[in-house]
Amino acid sequence: MLSNQIVLEGIGKVRRVEPRIEKEIIALLPRLRRFALALTRSVPAADDLAQATVERAIVNLDKWQPGTRLDSWIYRIAHNLHRNEMRNQATRGEKLGIIQAEAEHALDGERAAMARLEFSAVSAAIARLPEDQRTALLLVAVEGRSYREAAEITGASVAALTSRIARAREVLRGVVERSD
Repeated sequence: MLSNQIVLEGIGKVRRVEPRIEKEIIALLPRLRRFALALTRSVPAADDLAQATVERAIVNLDKWQPGTRLDSWIYRIAHNLHRNEMRNQATRGEKLGIIQAEAEHALDGERAAMARLEFSAVSAAIARLPEDQRTALLLVAVEGRSYREAAEITGASVAALTSRIARAREVLRGVVERSD
């Protein structure tokens, strides 16, 4: 049974969270972590971002409007935290890591090698996309968000988001066509 009290260590705050909301947050964690990984391109940084996002969401739960999508609100928090961190890194001059592809399972060695090469090429192309295009593409193509939801999360208009996704897909299409 889930508790209805969450203690945020380090902050020293105690928040009472409705069991329904707590279950929603817990159910969202794998998707949130995947989104954070796509944004940060680093497992440790993704874990830190996901943790900071959940912490911020719990602390500010009174700012969430019941009746609206909790997951979209939390994605927006993650997106904003990541953008703030990117600005801070740019200020400090830190460099980003590169995401490493997971090993994939295949029956045919040649097909597996070709699939890995294509996956690597597409992953590298996604990593090189401008942040706004990468975020828009991942929200719609990976997370299954509607254009309207993705626009709300990123703070862009639907038209701008559509344009970003089209440009990102064009880049990826070129990578896939070159690898054939």
